[in-house]
Amino acid sequence: MNIHMRFPGGKPRALTFSYDDGVRQDKKLVEIFNRHGIKATFNIIPGIYGKIEDKDSGKGRMSLEEMKDLYNGHEIANHSATHPFLDQLPTAKAAIEVLNGREFLERDFGGIVRGMAYPMGTFNDSLVDVLRVCGVAYSRTTLFSGKFDIPTDWLRLVPTCHHSSPKIFEYADKFLSDVNVRGPRLFYIWGHSYEFDNNDGYNSWEHIENLCEKLSGKDGVWYATNIEIYDYIEAYNRLVWSAEGRKVYNPTVIEVFFELNGKQIISVKPGETVELKF
Repeated sequence: MNIHMRFPGGKPRALTFSYDDGVRQDKKLVEIFNRHGIKATFNIIPGIYGKIEDKDSGKGRMSLEEMKDLYNGHEIANHSATHPFLDQLPTAKAAIEVLNGREFLERDFGGIVRGMAYPMGTFNDSLVDVLRVCGVAYSRTTLFSGKFDIPTDWLRLVPTCHHSSPKIFEYADKFLSDVNVRGPRLFYIWGHSYEFDNNDGYNSWEHIENLCEKLSGKDGVWYATNIEIYDYIEAYNRLVWSAEGRKVYNPTVIEVFFELNGKQIISVKPGETVELKF
């Protein structure tokens, strides 16, 4: 018996983007994402909304009023309260930065903020323990894998690549290819929207427009935020199997899918037990 997880609707691929800092260039980026039906996660620093010295710079951060409705349909995630090197802080201070970031974002945008990206991408084992205690579900690093593997360590989340990777269209072609597809594929891209103002090759608005056009509108791709992907994979991993592997129970509130023996797409609805026939 061969079983491979599939994303909602039985899709074999998922695409997500992650952008940091809540800068004014996010307005243009969100418009591009929305036009192409692509979802993203935006990591916001609530302790420095609209910081005065940033107002006229290329990295100018938006005020809360500017951001309030901008990210509708996307995910708001934590980037700490003030963007320090968290791994250099005393443990208690690092925890305050993480918790204040969560609290301020939940106050200002509503909902429960469970995702995060490490400021400057720096982290260590002690900081990971802090995030776990603070109720953070996942935290994105600035490392890169060049792969489409499903994360197993969500608090050390390694993306596929930065949007400026010179191999990004090669990765896109491989991601969309049907050759040797067995397990699910996750294409995870990150960056800063102000980088597109450089107008230089892979750091240009033309580049992100072309990339979104290439990746959008594909029947076999699930376009999702970081937390949607996390929640789905966690639900799949909670499936309960009978000893002989012919029955499977879904104890979660999320419908999950898998491919059986390379032929059938099986759906297991919330609270449902499915008996497999093979």
